[in-house]
Amino acid sequence: MTTRKTELIDQLAAHWQAIKTRPIKDLFTADATRFSAFSRHHNGMLLDFSKSALDDKAFSLLLDLARAVDLEAKRDAMFRGDRINTTEQRAVLHTALRLRDQRPFHLDGHDIMADIIAERAKMFALAEGVRSGKISGSSGFAFTDVVNLGIGGSDLGPAMATAALAPWHTGPRLHFVSNVDGAHLADTLIGLNPETTLFIIASKTFTTIETMTNAQSARRFIAERLGDQAIADHFMAVTTALDKAAEFPVRADRITGFWDWVGGRYSIWSSIGLPLAIAIGAEHFEKFLDGAGALDEHFQSAPLDQNLPVLLGLIGIWHRMICDYPTRALIPYDQRLARFPAYVQQLDMESNGKRVALDGSALDKPSGPIVWGEPGTNSQHAFFQLLHQGTDIIPVEFLIAAKPERAALEEHHDLLIANCLAQSEALLIGRSEEEAKAQLVARGLSADAAQALAPHRVFTGNRPSVTIAYEKLDPTQLGALIALYEHRVFVEASIFGINAFDQWGVELGKELATSLLPFVKGDKKDPSLNGSTAGLISFLTNR
Repeated sequence: MTTRKTELIDQLAAHWQAIKTRPIKDLFTADATRFSAFSRHHNGMLLDFSKSALDDKAFSLLLDLARAVDLEAKRDAMFRGDRINTTEQRAVLHTALRLRDQRPFHLDGHDIMADIIAERAKMFALAEGVRSGKISGSSGFAFTDVVNLGIGGSDLGPAMATAALAPWHTGPRLHFVSNVDGAHLADTLIGLNPETTLFIIASKTFTTIETMTNAQSARRFIAERLGDQAIADHFMAVTTALDKAAEFPVRADRITGFWDWVGGRYSIWSSIGLPLAIAIGAEHFEKFLDGAGALDEHFQSAPLDQNLPVLLGLIGIWHRMICDYPTRALIPYDQRLARFPAYVQQLDMESNGKRVALDGSALDKPSGPIVWGEPGTNSQHAFFQLLHQGTDIIPVEFLIAAKPERAALEEHHDLLIANCLAQSEALLIGRSEEEAKAQLVARGLSADAAQALAPHRVFTGNRPSVTIAYEKLDPTQLGALIALYEHRVFVEASIFGINAFDQWGVELGKELATSLLPFVKGDKKDPSLNGSTAGLISFLTNR
C-alpha cells in the first residue's frame, strides 16, 4: 500500500469517527441543495447517494483516494488490453464485446475485433435460425423450448437478462438449468416435447462437471425418445473445445465460442448470450450491447466526480473500508430484475472476495462485501425488519424505474415507487421513542401501555442507502445497469489493491468434490478421511 493511499485511508477513518454519530438527515437540514450536490445524472440514469453519511470532506478524500491508486491509469490499461489479470496473465476485454464501430482492436498483434464480429454474426445466425424455424429438430419441427445448460456466469447472466427483458421475447420459451441436483433438470423437462426442445451446452472447456452431467442426462432424454441419430439436431454448444463438442455430438455449424480474455461472470455480452439472443432477437440484443457500450464510454471519459461507476465504487469503499459495514443489500423494485441481485452477487463476490493483494501479501484492510438481495416489495415482508431494527447497519441500494413497461398497470407502478421511496426515507429518518409513544397515545393507549410498547416501535434511522433510478427497463437500460456494476467492481478492486479477474477460491472445493466422489460411490475407502467427512459419507450413502 502506497504511503499516500495509507494516509488517505487513515484520514477517512478519522473523519468517520468524528462524524459517525451525526444523523444523516441533519445534513439535509444544513444544506437545502444536498440532493443536487450528492447525486449525478447520465443518459437517463440517476445515482442518488445523498442518503449516505458522506459530506464534502469525505467526498473530497475519496476522490483523492481514487487518484492516489491511479484509478484512471488502471482503467485505461483494462480498455487497452493490458494483462491486468496478473495471476493468469490475461487481458480483460469483455468491454471489447460491446464495441460496435468495428475498428481494428489488436491484442498481441492480432485483430480481435474481427474475431468478435465473426462470432457475433455466428451467434445471431444461430439465434435467428432457431427463432424462424430454419434451424429445427430431427423431426423437422421448429423449436418451441430452449434449455440452457450452464453454471455460474454461463447461467446467471443469460438467465437474469432473459427474465429482465421478458416483454421483448418473440422467440421460443427459454429455460435455464444450472444445478447438478437432478431435480433441477427433471423439473424443467416435465411437459417438454423432445421433438421441439433444443439444449444449449454452455461450457468453455466442455468439462464443467455440473454442466456436463446435466448435458449427458439431456442427451439421454433425446436419445431414449428420438434415437441416438437425433442427438446432434437437438443440441448447440457455446465452447472453445470444438473436438469435445463434436464427440458429444454437436454439429459443427451449431457451435459458437468466446475467448480466455472474457471471464465467465463478464460473458453475457459474448456467445454465452445466445439464449438471450434467441429470446429477444438480434436487433434488441444489439441495443443491449449499445447500452453497455455507452456506459463504457462514460466510464472512460467522465471526470471522476461526475463518473457514475467511479462514484458508486467510492460509496462502496466508504461503506466497506471506512465504515466497516461487511454487507450490502441490493433491492430492485422491479420483479423482472428478480435475478439481478444474484447476478451482481457473483460479479462482486467472485471478483472482490480476495484476501491477498496483487503482490500476494495479505490484505490489512477489508476487501469485498457480502452482496445479497431480493426484489421489493416482497423483501419488505421478509428481511426489512432486520434492515430497519437489527443491530447491524446494512447499506441498501435501491433500483427503480420511472415508468412501468405497461401503461395499463400504472397504478401498480405508482404504489411500487411509493414503497421504494418510503423505505429509503424510513431508513434515513427513523422514529424516536418519544415519537413512538406519542403515536401510541394518539391511537388510544394509556401512557403506561404506550411507554411499555414504545421501545419496540423505535427505528434508529441513520441507515444509509443509495438509489439508482432510470426511465424504463429496456434492453439498452439493462445493458447500462450491468456495465455500471461491472465497472463499480473494478473501481473497488483498484482501491482494495486486488485482482478482480481471477477466482481461485472456487477451485479447492471442485478438486475435493472430484476426489471424494469415489468414496461417495463406495468404490474406495480411505481411513485418513476427516472423521466428520467419513461419518457424513457413511450416513448419506448408508454404508
